[in-house]
Amino acid sequence: MTGTTVSYTPATPHSFHIPVMGTGFTIDTPLRVARYGISSVVSLVDDTLLEHMRQFHARANGLSATPIRTGDPDARARRITQYLDLLSELVLSQAATRSAQDHERYLRLLPDGAARDVSRLGGIDVNIMTKLDRSVDRQGKPLAHEDSDALAAFRGFAKSTLQSAMVLSAGINRKLYEYMAQFSDFFPDADGALRKTITLKVSDYRSAAVQGKFLARLGIWVSEFRIESGLNCGGHAFGGSGELMGPILAMFQERRDSLRTELGEVWAKALRDRGMTVPPLPSQSITAQGGVGIHQEHRLLLEEFSLDRIGWGTPFLLVPEVVTLDDATREALAQSTEETVQLKHSSPLGLPFWTLRSSGGEQARRDRIAAGSPGSPCPKGHLADNREFTEHPLCVASRSYQAKKLAEIDFAGLPLAERDLARSGVLQKSCICHDLSGAVTKALAIDPQATPLVCPGPNIVNFSKTATLEEMVDHIYGRAALPMPLDRPHMFVREFQLAMEHLARTEGVAALTTPGQPVRQTLLEGLAFYEALTEKLPTESQQPFAEHLRRIRQQLHQTAPEMVAATA
Repeated sequence: MTGTTVSYTPATPHSFHIPVMGTGFTIDTPLRVARYGISSVVSLVDDTLLEHMRQFHARANGLSATPIRTGDPDARARRITQYLDLLSELVLSQAATRSAQDHERYLRLLPDGAARDVSRLGGIDVNIMTKLDRSVDRQGKPLAHEDSDALAAFRGFAKSTLQSAMVLSAGINRKLYEYMAQFSDFFPDADGALRKTITLKVSDYRSAAVQGKFLARLGIWVSEFRIESGLNCGGHAFGGSGELMGPILAMFQERRDSLRTELGEVWAKALRDRGMTVPPLPSQSITAQGGVGIHQEHRLLLEEFSLDRIGWGTPFLLVPEVVTLDDATREALAQSTEETVQLKHSSPLGLPFWTLRSSGGEQARRDRIAAGSPGSPCPKGHLADNREFTEHPLCVASRSYQAKKLAEIDFAGLPLAERDLARSGVLQKSCICHDLSGAVTKALAIDPQATPLVCPGPNIVNFSKTATLEEMVDHIYGRAALPMPLDRPHMFVREFQLAMEHLARTEGVAALTTPGQPVRQTLLEGLAFYEALTEKLPTESQQPFAEHLRRIRQQLHQTAPEMVAATA
């Protein structure tokens, strides 16, 4: 099929996308799926990893790639730009020289009823966690304003040749948002088109409205709001105060037109104030991700909540064609259980973090403790922001910090139980800016000694075998089904269960069981919403869904001791 005309388009033919996973798991996923029209998201956190991957893929494709070293001028931004440009070049080349076999595969993967158009490529989208924005270097010296981590990463994307989306997560960074307005690709061109777009990952409607309006005042349009479950997604968890995904999706459905209109008015005024022509109001997608695991859930989200696309992340960790992992890590994921996938306080960011306890990174952390040398060597330092003991910032997962903090605890004269609890809080921190890339660097022999850390969503326990791309896509579209546990709860039920467990630990059981408590009222309203939703499920799903809800309602009316036992 040589000579086929191809282009990037935000209108992917698929009703799913592959979200960002960790710092490395989707780092080269576009090279594997974009030519089939499937969009995926690359993390921009780790520019050292991006540079390693640029060198690896350039060599693999017979291309030259002059190394960009850490101390080179504007190294972080340039590394990101050049890696993204390489991905773009390689994906376009794949599509332009598509074989007959690849052509047929593209068509075979399409959802039923989709136009048989092979010219559309999946987006090479990128992600920045907005709050990961170091403003000092490893020695504690201030960086120039535009060289902070988040701004440099954004500049790297802005200067790339990509026509795709920047996915922003972890809340507002005013400095970053204001910096966006320096780049013309995020404003409409002469034809009213946006060369690069903004996607906001949000957990509720209020966050979407506040952030969307902030950006609109700068003339920046939000092309997509990506709603993510606070507890049923991999990586960091945001528990909230009992808000549940179903009611949140319903609110977006009810208010999406008014939200677009309201933001459009603010956006148009900002463009006029800049002396720019105001084009017709751009489109605005609403998508969601978190815990979806079967076709019936995928279809429910699309049809009942009028969503434009659904994110499928964790299941793709078991698709070798899509996500690069070393064999040991993938096998550990395939064998994972609720005992090995746990929500722990292992992240240096201070947020709960889904962790695979059987991963190489977790074993290495435990081995270092046993050997009397706890903590990571901290080779990258993206999360180094603690100055409790030194002028230069340290990461709380680092060996240097933990040695100092443990010594302080040991000399504090605390009662034994308090001392052990304090030590445990220090020792459980994991290196997530380096070890999360270990599964990729180990598999590609970039770093054969890497100790991979994995942050799957709790949904991984329902997937027990590796799958081909075809098998996973057919599973998503209901053309076939991967093996699932018979007692797997619905994604909404599982999120409800996780919310109750989290709230019982953080708010106290009384907050869930005592009449009049705000958290309890929110949960009861969510429960009523799901009870009304039951009849809209497939017939075979209604009885188990209703039974799970009945048990949840029973738990909410139990006494405190019984609730503790139920959520232990």
